[in-house]
This record gives sequence, C-alpha cells and structure tokens, in this order.
Amino acid sequence: MHYAILCYNSEAVVTSWTKEEDDAVMAKLHVVHERLEKAGKLGPSIRLLPTTTATTLFKQKDLVIDGPYAETKEQLLGFYVIDCADLDEAVAIARELGVANPGGAYEIRPMALFLPGVPLS
Repeated sequence: MHYAILCYNSEAVVTSWTKEEDDAVMAKLHVVHERLEKAGKLGPSIRLLPTTTATTLFKQKDLVIDGPYAETKEQLLGFYVIDCADLDEAVAIARELGVANPGGAYEIRPMALFLPGVPLS
C-alpha cells in the first residue's frame, strides 16, 4: 500500500535555520532516504517552497488570493510517497524521519489511485 507522509513544522523555525543547520538536517534525512530507496520503498519526496509563494483558490467564490489557505502555527512543508506493507511500517518510517528532522509532526495517510487503470509506481 502507498502512504503519503505529510511533513508539518513551523515555517518560521525552519526558515530561520542557518545554511549549516539546514544542510545538517538534510544530510541526516539523506541517510534515511538512501535506505528507503535501496529497499524500493521511497517514491517522490517533495520540499515545498515557503507559504509566501503560495496562491489559494477559494472554489465556491472563484476567488484567488496570495498566500496559504490557513494561517496556522505549523505549515505543510513537504511530503513523501512511500510503499509499505501496512500502517505500522509507515509509522516506523515516519519515526525514523522524525529522528533526522527535529520538531513538527508527520501526518500519515493511505493513498488511493485517482486515475483508474494508471499504476501509481
């Protein structure tokens, strides 16, 4: 089963890291990424640009505004697509990523294919 691991953290905290601090976190995550890739578990992993680059469409009003949909303490900063046997394995992977990346939270959601007949992988 494919799962999405959604990465939430305070954008203010993450963007305040020095280049060295960011590089250190990315190096720790790279170790996890390599292991997952070699195991055939890692799909796309995305680091989103800051919410200041976001544009939101309010569907009912057909209104487009600059910025994120909601102002919250933590923002969606990126996500992973992983292939796991079950939720327990997905949680274990999220824990492993959490050791490498301080703060925030991971939301784990099973994925369903939206386009019938098109393989996810």
